[in-house]
Amino acid sequence: MSFGRNPHVSKAEAAEQKATGAKDSTAREHAWREAGRLWERAADRETDAKRRQSYTANAERARASADEPPTSATGDERDPADPVESVHPVN
Repeated sequence: MSFGRNPHVSKAEAAEQKATGAKDSTAREHAWREAGRLWERAADRETDAKRRQSYTANAERARASADEPPTSATGDERDPADPVESVHPVN
């Protein structure tokens, strides 16, 4: 029996970090879904019931994060229904 850390945990954590730093909504969604898959793999390979439950909860949270609309503090995400501002001043 191996007492080392589950390798899927560090991969899932890295995928979550990638998701939080993603520049566009598609990359963010894909990274969150990958994190969910990796957390699920970690849960499948975990022998400790408490950790397995925690990893499963993390998988569900990551998948829910993928479904949430992106929040952009920088304003990079533009609603397509909003009119495009002109770059030339109107006289």
